[in-house]
Amino acid sequence: MNESRQGVRVMELAFSASDLARMRFAVSPMWEVGTSFKLLASGVADPVHRRWTEQVRPRATAAGLDRGWLAELIPLSGYVPDFLNPEPAGRAPTLAEELAGILAAPADRVRQDLDRLEREQGRLGPKSRSLYADPQARLVRVAEEVETYWELALAPYWARISSVLDADIFHRSRQVAEQGTEGLFNDLHPAVSWDDNALRLARRAGAPSRKVVGAGLLLIPSAFTGPSPLIRVTPPEPPQLAYPARGIGALWGTRPVTRTDAVAAVLGRSRTRLLTELEAPASTTELARRTGLSAAGVSQNLTALRDAGLVSAHRAGRSVLYARTTTAESLLAAAAP
Repeated sequence: MNESRQGVRVMELAFSASDLARMRFAVSPMWEVGTSFKLLASGVADPVHRRWTEQVRPRATAAGLDRGWLAELIPLSGYVPDFLNPEPAGRAPTLAEELAGILAAPADRVRQDLDRLEREQGRLGPKSRSLYADPQARLVRVAEEVETYWELALAPYWARISSVLDADIFHRSRQVAEQGTEGLFNDLHPAVSWDDNALRLARRAGAPSRKVVGAGLLLIPSAFTGPSPLIRVTPPEPPQLAYPARGIGALWGTRPVTRTDAVAAVLGRSRTRLLTELEAPASTTELARRTGLSAAGVSQNLTALRDAGLVSAHRAGRSVLYARTTTAESLLAAAAP
């Protein structure tokens, strides 16, 4: 049922034992794509993600993403087509797996979502209209642009982002074990509450009751949802509730200074210096300028670090950005004072 409290609509989902048995957590790359793209497009100097937006926004603009498919499909506010957020197949699907779900979306489903987007936004852009006319062909273009955006905006930072999301799931899972489902939901977000076998989500727009949505519930921690949780309801799939993950405030903070002597004894001083400089993703040219090493020397050392699984490379226009992997983050964290 839906009820009104002081002008705020409340979505209520009644849960059965079967629904609770099917409740699960997942980390979804496409949720991060949509919410982070919206933040970039807003132009807001977000206090939490400011370091990230300052690095990524110029690259996204240079790639023309402010005029592409995502710019039309992900408005600054309101509805985002549901086919962009397919049900995650497991706890941590890859971007490729989620893109396969997007490409498999039936044509009538794509058009239904675009009809709703047009109703809420007042119009469709030219790319969205071409997608409406030929979903099967145009979804391939959408998926290609998502991959481009991912490589320049999220992949170089994914080790850091995913560690926060994984830590949130670990915390919530332990919370369920210690306090039960009620304790989990009542601590999830101020807009979310659990009472009398029902989950209530305060939101400004009306929403269907449990009677007309799919069974179960997907809980998706996110780094970019903003202050409020977001919900996707597309029967017969289970509802997806994306909520702000714990620890986001420290996501882009500077990490403790590593005892480089200990790491350098294993990797060598040049490679250790490059790892510590990769607090934020950077190109070979930028790293050479920062460290005083030659571009050829930086490239050679980065290749060795990449072969060892300590850095990853990501195409950003004409440049390649290098980023620390989770293995490198763990190595540096172990050596921190």
